[in-house]
Amino acid sequence: MISATERLIAKRFLKPRNNDGFLSVIAGFSLVGIALGVATLIVVMSVMNGFRAELMKQIFGLNGHVSVYSVEGTLADYDDLLPTLQKLPHVISVIPQIERQAMILRGEKALGVMVRGVSLESLKAHPKVFASLEDKNTQPFSDADGIIIGDKMAESLNLRIGDTLTLVAPNFTQTGFGTLPRLKDYRIINIFSVGMYEYDARFIFMPQPLAEVFFRLPKGNVDSLSLQLDDVDAVADTTKTLNATLNRAVLLRDWRQANSSFFSAVEVERNVMFIILSLIIMVAAFNIISSLVMLVKNKTMDIAILQTLGLPPRSILRIFVLCGMRIGVVGTLSGFVLGLLVTENLENIRGFLEKIFQQRLFPSDVYFLTKLPTALDWGQVGWVVSMSLVLSLLATLYPSLKASKINPVEALRYV
Repeated sequence: MISATERLIAKRFLKPRNNDGFLSVIAGFSLVGIALGVATLIVVMSVMNGFRAELMKQIFGLNGHVSVYSVEGTLADYDDLLPTLQKLPHVISVIPQIERQAMILRGEKALGVMVRGVSLESLKAHPKVFASLEDKNTQPFSDADGIIIGDKMAESLNLRIGDTLTLVAPNFTQTGFGTLPRLKDYRIINIFSVGMYEYDARFIFMPQPLAEVFFRLPKGNVDSLSLQLDDVDAVADTTKTLNATLNRAVLLRDWRQANSSFFSAVEVERNVMFIILSLIIMVAAFNIISSLVMLVKNKTMDIAILQTLGLPPRSILRIFVLCGMRIGVVGTLSGFVLGLLVTENLENIRGFLEKIFQQRLFPSDVYFLTKLPTALDWGQVGWVVSMSLVLSLLATLYPSLKASKINPVEALRYV
C-alpha cells in the first residue's frame, strides 16, 4: 500500500529544480510521446474501423448479402423461386437483376461500366440509391424510357438529366460488312449518388426489359437473384437453408466470398498499423526508463539520506514507480482525450488542412469514399489505454529496483 509520505516524496522528486531542467525536458518528452502514441493509435484504428464499416454499408446499399446464380448461365422462370426465397428466415427482399459489363462513349471519351437491369420495385429496394436520386419522379424508369447514372460519371463526362449516352454492348453483330459493335443511344433520366466513388463513377441502372433487349437475353431471364438480409452474420445459415431448399442446380455466392480479398486486405492493414503505431508508445516507455535512470542518478544523495532516516528499500522502489507512473498515466489520459477529440472532428480537420494547403488530402477516386469515415471501438480504445499503462509500469521497474538497491554508506562516503 502506497503511503502519503511516498506520494509526497515522488511529487517532490518530479518537481523541477534549477539543476534538474534537463530531467524535466526528458520527462516532458516521455509524456508527450505517450500522449501522441495513444492519440495516434485511437485515431488510426477509428479511421480503419470507419473505413471498413462505411465500405460494408456502401456495398450492401448496392449489392445483396447472398446472390443466386444459375449453373447454366441465366436464370429462367425465376418467378417460381421468388415465393420460396422470400419466406426464408432473415430475408428482407429478393431482387432479380441483369448485371453485365459494357462501354460508354461520349465524344472522344470511352469508359468501361457495369450495367444493372432491374425493375422499379427492385430499384426501390436499394434505399441508398433510391433516396439519392436527383429527380424523385421515377415514372420514366418504370416506362423503360432511359437509364440512371452516378453523379461522378455525370461529372466526368459533363452529363445532365436529359442528355444522351452511347452504350456499346460486349457482344457484336454480324453484318454484310463484317463484325460490328452494337451501339445504342439512351437518354439519362436520373442521377444517383451513394457516396462510393467506384459505384458513382461506374454503375448504370437500366429498366429490366431494356437490359434484356440490349444484351439480347430471352424474355424473363436474369443473371442472378440478390437477397437482402436483416443480419450480415446470417449469410452462413441462409446459404445452408438455400442449399437444402432449392430444387434446381444453382450457384450461391455471399458477400464474404465476393469481397474476401478486399476485406482481408483491410483487416491485415489494420493489424499492421496497430503493431507499427504501438512502437511509438514503446519508444516513449524507453524514454521513461531514461528519465528515471537519470533521476535516480541525480537523487542518489537524497535516497541515501532517506534510507538513513529509516525509509525501507521497498518504499524507495514504490516512490520511483510512482514517478514513472505519473508520467505514464498523465500521458495516457492526455492521449486518450486528444484521440477522442481528433476522431470526432477529423472531417472538419481535413477540410481545414485542405483549405490551408490547397490540396486534396482524401481524393475519392483513390480511397473510394467521398469523406473520411471514423468509428470508435471502445474495446480497442480500452486495449490501447491498457497497453500504454502496462508499458509505462514495466518501464519503471528497472530504475526503481536500481534505486531501492543503493547502498547509503557508499552514497554518503564522499559527502
